[in-house]
Formats: sequence, structure tokens, C-alpha cells
Amino acid sequence: MIRKNCLNVCFINRSMIIILYMINHSGKTNNFATLFDGNNLNDWQMAGQGKFVIVKEEAALQSEGGMGLLWYTKKIYRNFILKLDWKVHHKADNSGIFVRFPYPDNDPVVAVNNGYEIQIDDLAMPDGNPIHKTGAIYGFAAPASKQIASKEAGRRNVFEIHVTGQKYTVILNNKIVTEFVGNRSLQGYIGLQNHDSKSQVSFRNIRIKET
Repeated sequence: MIRKNCLNVCFINRSMIIILYMINHSGKTNNFATLFDGNNLNDWQMAGQGKFVIVKEEAALQSEGGMGLLWYTKKIYRNFILKLDWKVHHKADNSGIFVRFPYPDNDPVVAVNNGYEIQIDDLAMPDGNPIHKTGAIYGFAAPASKQIASKEAGRRNVFEIHVTGQKYTVILNNKIVTEFVGNRSLQGYIGLQNHDSKSQVSFRNIRIKET
């Protein structure tokens, strides 16, 4: 009876160890690296006007002023999947995610002219053209559907951006919204846009997986 109980306890302890191991390593199995942990802007740098502030209670970054670019300085990326959560505070808020741009120094226009921007702007300002709408590759490719895939102001959205070779795929809230074949650089930095003094757009859970 004692031996049986011992075996049961040993089996339970072993099972608990396996479960704990799986929990502790579950975030590593998908090979995504965190670019912003909600606490500091280490490895990030501001170019241009305005800034991003850390909203501690939300573990998020929020844009203020502009136009500027907050870019991740630690690494140049080639092929990858970029995931991040974002929300606007007002329907007219404007921002974007830039990919594959060269070293910008203090000039955010470098990203505009050399990389690609995945747009955040449900109003598609200034002219309502879908090529300027949320989910578009700004100025290059409009979302396939006229229906807006983003949620109302104040609610979190999730972008998943796939970049492989010259193919760009934008997934918004688990729906493919834009597919595009480009012709610009095959590598570069990643950055967030603060567009103007009225727009307040927040980002969190910024993570990337190289492919």
C-alpha cells in the first residue's frame, strides 16, 4: 500500500513538472520575440517631431504629436511575421506601422519614401481613397473589402503582418484584408508612426518572428 501511494505521488509530481515546463516554455515555442515589454523604450529611438509615451497600466505605447517615427534600432529584419495590438481613441485618429526602411537618422520621411506603411485610419484621410484606409499598404494597395475590419474607437485591434520576399500580407483581427507585391528593399527596420497632434493611437504586445 505504501509503495502504491509512493508511485502515485511520484507520478503526480512528474506530471506537475511536465505541465509547469509546458507553461513556462509555451511562449517560446512559437519563436516570437518581444520588441516592447510595456516597461521601457530600450532599443527604440524617436525620429522627427512628437513622441510616444508609455501607459503603464495598459503596458502600451501612445502616440503624441507628430509627424514622427519611433523605430526599433536593435535589428534589421528581412522576412518576418509582425504582430501587435493597437487602438485609436477617436475615429479620426491616424497612425501606421512602417516596415523595411533604412536607417532614418532623425528624418521620419525616410521610412515613407523607402519602406512600406501599413495604415491606421478608418476615415482614409485626406480624400477617402481606400488606398489610405486602415489595413492598406499606404499609397500602394487598398484593402480588398470596402467593409472596415477594425473595431470601434476605444477597442483593441490586432495586426498580423506577413513579409516574405516582395509579398506583403496584412491580417486585421484574423481577417486577411490586403495582399501586395512590392519592389522596394528586401530588408530594413520596423517603426511606429505618430502622425499629428490630434491623433492618439496606442500599441502593445509588439512581437516578431523571423521566417
